[in-house]
Amino acid sequence: MTVLDLEHLSSIELPTADEEIWRYSRIGDLDLSSYHPVDVTPVLAGPTDHVEVGGAPIDLFPDDIPDVFARINLGSASQVRVVVPRNTVVPEPIVITHTVPADGALVCPRLVIEAGENSEATVVERFVSAADGSSLVLPVLQAAVGAAARVSYLAVNELSEQAWSLGNQQAVGQRDSQTLLATVALGGDYARVSTNARVSGRGASTRQVALYFAGGTQMHDFRTTQDHDAPNTNSDLLFKGAVQDEAWSVYTGLIKIREHADGTAAYQTNRNLTLSDGAWAESVPNLDIRTNDVKCSHASTVGPIDEDQRFYLESRGIRPDVAERLVVLGFFDEVLAQLPANDLAVGLRERVAAKLNIGSDHDEAGQ
Repeated sequence: MTVLDLEHLSSIELPTADEEIWRYSRIGDLDLSSYHPVDVTPVLAGPTDHVEVGGAPIDLFPDDIPDVFARINLGSASQVRVVVPRNTVVPEPIVITHTVPADGALVCPRLVIEAGENSEATVVERFVSAADGSSLVLPVLQAAVGAAARVSYLAVNELSEQAWSLGNQQAVGQRDSQTLLATVALGGDYARVSTNARVSGRGASTRQVALYFAGGTQMHDFRTTQDHDAPNTNSDLLFKGAVQDEAWSVYTGLIKIREHADGTAAYQTNRNLTLSDGAWAESVPNLDIRTNDVKCSHASTVGPIDEDQRFYLESRGIRPDVAERLVVLGFFDEVLAQLPANDLAVGLRERVAAKLNIGSDHDEAGQ
């Protein structure tokens, strides 16, 4: 992979929305020259015996072609490496928190997870802003999951609404491995995550879940690939999002089943709620199936809150604004229940509820 020269950010050629993978995006609004690289030391919590901070950036998958932002990351990465030896179980989640400065900071967190055969670990990565103000975060996750290993990863975006985040995630699971990639996205002005989850060994499985909620003029953008590169593999995806005010969301997903991946089962579901007339959501599921011996399905929906659910609650004396919040929180509970590190789910549910209150306040102010 070619490492880019970050001393001349303005000379780096960026993609455009004319490219299919960037369709519907706001990439044309990005001005790299308005940012400057900043080193941020992450804060660790939980078991740290298998964690190394710093060192030369490691590229676990050099043959894969990443986008330009992954290449920028490799040139200016603040790396955390988690190495779990074979037959080792890490008993509690490892929590990594990146606090991003404002005032035009460019931050490139890089997380490398190497899980040995029959190992188990949960890693939570939090992205928070030190203050309001512009910043650009280019995180990269690379996870190599060994035979029969179990890895759960959760990314939590709590950035300010002036921050941009353009993330790349790559995971490869070997025989009989289990990989969970979870995302909760509440912050950011424009927040994008591109995920390639590949199962490369017989019997391997991967699961992707996400909760995203955008308000104001935020935009959340997800591009996922479920790549089956071995027979008798499984993948499942559940993404649920809500948009209010003038916010946007985009989901584009691909199930890719190669010629030799017989006996595969793959499922993809994306559900979106539009809570305001000015909010907009796009959902584009795709299939690329090159063998007949598979079980495969995809589903997507975009629409307002079910009026029957709202009526049921209001008919029992619940105020309309409270009824809407209850419906939205119930909508997200299916994802919250699948997140690793369950103790975090309570706090995240409260963050969603708080965002609903903000949206309600905005609506009332505009009346």
